[in-house]
Amino acid sequence: MTLQAPLAPEYRETTPEEIAARIAKAKEALGSDLVILGHHYQADDVVRWADFTGDSFKLARLAEERPDAKYIVFCGVHFMAESADILTPDHQTVILPDLTAGCSMADMANLDQTEVAWEALTAKDGEDAWVPITYMNSSAAIKAFVGRHGGTVCTSSNAETVYRWAMDAGRRILFLPDEHLGRNVGFAMGIPLDDMAIWDPRALASENLEAGADRAKVVLWKGFCSVHARFLPDHCDQRRKEIPGVKIIAHPECSFEVVAKADLWGSTEKIIREVTGAPAGSAWAVGTEINLVQRLAAQNPDKKVVSLSGIACLCSTMYRIDPRHLLWSLESLVQGEIVNAIHVEEETAHWARKALEKMLELVP
Repeated sequence: MTLQAPLAPEYRETTPEEIAARIAKAKEALGSDLVILGHHYQADDVVRWADFTGDSFKLARLAEERPDAKYIVFCGVHFMAESADILTPDHQTVILPDLTAGCSMADMANLDQTEVAWEALTAKDGEDAWVPITYMNSSAAIKAFVGRHGGTVCTSSNAETVYRWAMDAGRRILFLPDEHLGRNVGFAMGIPLDDMAIWDPRALASENLEAGADRAKVVLWKGFCSVHARFLPDHCDQRRKEIPGVKIIAHPECSFEVVAKADLWGSTEKIIREVTGAPAGSAWAVGTEINLVQRLAAQNPDKKVVSLSGIACLCSTMYRIDPRHLLWSLESLVQGEIVNAIHVEEETAHWARKALEKMLELVP
């Protein structure tokens, strides 16, 4: 795990009001040299300073469209900052205000484990029979592995298109690192559950093969989002009892059983579109991170918008990016010091870029 040095007392002991005033002053001083990106799951006291908000890939593309900015401060998690670094030119520096802001799902697939799985799966029929696909929520090393082996990246918005590309080519899929997204998309496209197997990186390769991985059309990496895995089918039943006429919308990182009980499911951007465009007076139970749900509720006062779960499903690693760390990173830039720069080494960046470019070729 990457370590983050404790902040100096001038940041730890400062009032929220003073922090806000100093952030505003630093932003003004940096001017067009700076762009701040805020992920949808960030808290409001961070999102308020973002020049752009969105999901991880949208933000990386927005950074790419700001070539005048020397500094891209990414208020998200580590893999998002890596993707921004991969897609932006060398004269731009990507900064993550707190280096411990990681992603538990991305950490569930490392390169060594993936190479073991790939070697075992392709041993019989060869690499041409398979294609690796990784979700955007993965490390640069995994994206590079996929790029080296002719695969691609997908988002929760375009996963069906990417699956179709692989299926039309008659190839079997190794999907990393989120089994739930992979299963939900596969089933929606007509792939029976029996034709999808799990690859558990903690088990022996032989055990995974004996459990059916060598016969499956889609092999799903045993990984998950710690936020979306907390939503349960019972939550759907409970909300329907509590709120007559409620519509349930779930993120595809939720389990198959939750998605099956939902009225709608889709990416973060789809969730925002559906709730925002819904008729006044409608009621929504939303299966995703609580900061986004609360923001949707505040932005849509003419509707009832609640979390699918009664518990606060917070992305704790995303929450490590707070106004204090944002202020520290900005004031360091004003003083001429770059802190927490995220740099993907060139070989890894080259192959990861190949995987991302393939996605953009399939879904412009």
